[in-house]
This record gives sequence, structure tokens and C-alpha cells, in this order.
Amino acid sequence: MEQIRKYFETFSFLNDQEWHYFSSKLQHQTFQKKEIVLSKGATENYLSFVENGILRLFIPKIENDVTFGFVFKNSFISAYDSFLTQTSCGYSIETLAPTSLWRLSFDDLEDIYKNTSIGNEIGRKNAENLFLLKSKRELSLLSNTPEERYLNLFHERPELIQQIPLKYIASYIGITPQALSRIRKRIS
Repeated sequence: MEQIRKYFETFSFLNDQEWHYFSSKLQHQTFQKKEIVLSKGATENYLSFVENGILRLFIPKIENDVTFGFVFKNSFISAYDSFLTQTSCGYSIETLAPTSLWRLSFDDLEDIYKNTSIGNEIGRKNAENLFLLKSKRELSLLSNTPEERYLNLFHERPELIQQIPLKYIASYIGITPQALSRIRKRIS
């Protein structure tokens, strides 16, 4: 749980009283590899901090899923659009490794917003970080070639290349696994 406090303290001081209030709301949950954390059509009820593990966000398809995000330890994960609106989600979240999460329910987060001075700042900073990641990926898909997207991913997020199956990386950068194989062969 201290990982979360350290994460928050990278952008704001969190006094012991506020931390105690916040941490009292957290629920710990573990998942096995390849376990669905949230199914398409369900409503996201949690904002989760990844203590360890890897998760992917994807749109389930009959032939090939469309992967559009990965989350690693010391990061937050949520089907944030579903979480904010408390409506059904259009995608799923799955673990790619054994995963441990600290989870905060929607109602508990609302309570933290009302009863702490730091709650709104924490929420805003996390929303800003999620927006920046999403915006950067969208711009890359619209303006870079598949090879440029792969090379950018290789340089900016090497943990993806080392820990994620290539079929998910191919989907993430918007190409087939065969096209990714050709790109990898050409640049090696």
C-alpha cells in the first residue's frame, strides 16, 4: 500500500490523517494470469492501483481482439469512461501476468473527494495522466507509420516489448502479427 502513497507524493504532499482516511477505503484483490478483471458490458466500479502485474484493455472480437492499452505496476487502471458515468463498458480488462490490485470503489472515491483536501487533486492528476496517454496514442495512430509506431513503442516503453505477447503489441499499434514480424525482421 505504501507504493500508492509514494506515487501520490510525487505530485502532492499527503499528510498522515488524509493517507489514513484514503487507505482505509482501499480493498486488496489478486488475479491470476489471463483472468478477466472487467468484462465488456459490465459497469466499472473501481479505480485500481497496480501493485504488481500487467493488464491489457481490449475490445473483444470474434477473430482478433483489438488491444488499445497496457498498464504496469505503479499505475492506475480503470475503464474510466464507465467508472465516471457508471454505465456499461464497451471493452474488457484482462491480466497478462499474476496481478495484485488496490481498489477504490466509485462511492468511496466520491467520499474521499468530499472529505479530504487532497482527494480532488489526486483525481485530477490521474485523469490528466490518463488523458495524456490516450491523446499520445491517438496522435501516433493518425500520424505515424506502423514501423514508426513500433520504434516509438520500443524506445518509450521497452517493458511492453519485453513482457507482452507480440500479437497484442501488433494489435496495439494497429497492424497484424505478420506485418509486425516483417517490421521486426527489417529493423533488426
